[in-house]
Amino acid sequence: MINDSSQSKQTPPATHAGSDLTTPTKPPETASVRQPESQPPEAPAFNLTARDRQQLEADDSTFTPHGWSSLASIISENRLEDLLRYPSDLRRYLSWSASTRVAYGSTTAFLLQERLRWILLPSVDPEAGPQFEFMNEIPFADARDYKILRNDWPYGLEDGIVHLVVWLKTPIPTTPDTGDLTRRSREMVEEFVTRVFRKGAGEEDGEMGSKVLWFKNPTGLQSVRGIDHVHVLVRGVSEEVVEGWVRENGRKRSGELCVDLRKGGRTSR
Repeated sequence: MINDSSQSKQTPPATHAGSDLTTPTKPPETASVRQPESQPPEAPAFNLTARDRQQLEADDSTFTPHGWSSLASIISENRLEDLLRYPSDLRRYLSWSASTRVAYGSTTAFLLQERLRWILLPSVDPEAGPQFEFMNEIPFADARDYKILRNDWPYGLEDGIVHLVVWLKTPIPTTPDTGDLTRRSREMVEEFVTRVFRKGAGEEDGEMGSKVLWFKNPTGLQSVRGIDHVHVLVRGVSEEVVEGWVRENGRKRSGELCVDLRKGGRTSR
């Protein structure tokens, strides 16, 4: 989409000339070492909401995973800040993000090197964000310009719900004042989701939302900024169908290089 380690001393990774990406010889070893959950890093990977901060002090036993009807309501009412992770997963995610920034420079650099494998174009404007060579400037128009991956750090979901992320080389137009999707952009995303996911999941006409939901976080809620992406939630589909989406458009599995920190966890992967 997306991702408890103790901070072990590492050799600084080499850096590409003219690039802000680093090239470690292997994924950060810190990700494979369990860190006490009670000590999240001081600098979070993204803007923590008030509810996120409450989660950091909570216990998994008090958390109710999001069910399908709850997800549908949150998305339709644009209450995306209410999407939460299990408390232990949130602590582990923040810890992983901190160790990844040490090894790669940023979580975006990790994503580019180990997940997307996209090459950055040279840029003289640091405010412009990452830019890539693309086949078609229209989002979703060419399959070579986007990649479907599993979210490595999904929200706390009921069993059977899978969290995918569609990453794009070209930005989706948004309104300048709020950053929300424009009407045409929303139609564009829906057309893509219908073509790829709704049909692939066997969602019948007239049953929109029964198997597939999607949303796009505003900038303030994004943990990886600068590379446009859309979240897709699916249920009632086989693992073969999910793997087909990922294999067809991306690597065989998105989680090969990210150590699973949720041993015995609850996520649908």
